[in-house]
Amino acid sequence: MKLQQLRCIVAMRQNNLNVSETAAALFTSQPGVSKQIRQLEDEVGVQLFERSGKQIVSETAAGTDIINVAERVLAATDDIKNIGREYNDPHSGELRLATTHTQARYVLPAVIETFGERYPRVNIQLHQGTPMQMASMIEAGEVDFVIATEGNHHYKDLVMLPCSRWNRAVVVPPGHALYKLSQLDGLTLEALANFPIITYVFGFTGRSQLDKAFLAKRIEPNVVLTAADADVIKTYVRSGLGVGIIAKMAFEAEQDSDLKMLEAAHLFDSSMTYICMRRNRQLRPFMYAFIQQFADHLTAEKVDAALAAGSAAERDALFADVDLPVL
Repeated sequence: MKLQQLRCIVAMRQNNLNVSETAAALFTSQPGVSKQIRQLEDEVGVQLFERSGKQIVSETAAGTDIINVAERVLAATDDIKNIGREYNDPHSGELRLATTHTQARYVLPAVIETFGERYPRVNIQLHQGTPMQMASMIEAGEVDFVIATEGNHHYKDLVMLPCSRWNRAVVVPPGHALYKLSQLDGLTLEALANFPIITYVFGFTGRSQLDKAFLAKRIEPNVVLTAADADVIKTYVRSGLGVGIIAKMAFEAEQDSDLKMLEAAHLFDSSMTYICMRRNRQLRPFMYAFIQQFADHLTAEKVDAALAAGSAAERDALFADVDLPVL
């Protein structure tokens, strides 16, 4: 059994069972991918994929179990490499992150700039994706950390370290009727529901808290457009399509001077940002440094204790007395 065979079956899952896309991702040929899969199937004695003619259409039950293990094996090989790099040079290497657009655009630039000054020989790779995509990346060992703000059920098998809380805001053009109404009577969910709403796609940046708030009051919001990107939401607010509900951190007073921001923390519960990682990780010194740069209370000792905790409840207890910053 060869690592390249495991890479092939994991890449097949990541590329929606498309052989040509898998071959491109692995910088090899389609016949080469098919050959590696067949050789592995012969060795383990079971079929990993269902086929219709020459086309692969689904994973078999055995294939699903074996690919899950293959993802963990490939992730473990990265840890082995990290140990070697640690002994060779503890201050150089690669840090691979997956996160949402909002974190990448509005939170991480300052963190990465400061971290880069301290560790100039660490190369940072930044990936963006949906919660499901990011969970797949970290399980496959493609990234070291996920910085997550939504879709926590996708990360239930990972160690989740609480970093901060954040609130929402409503953005409207100057002179908008909702802005005038909020100045008189305050902003309410009932008032919001009277206007077309532009906000995040479900699964991105706290959208579930927004839906939960309207549902609790049995109000049906008029959501006319959704996007994964706060900048896109603000663009359509400027065009007059509707009012925007975004993460407050995504409003920049100088750049967004042509919009008005209305506080909405009293309407929607705050959301949590986590750093997620696999259990039993072999972290390098610069990885601990990045985590604490992102969230000051996450010291190396706290991180090690969380990684060693036997359950999510034990991990939560470690941070019970931490007053998380609100962004």
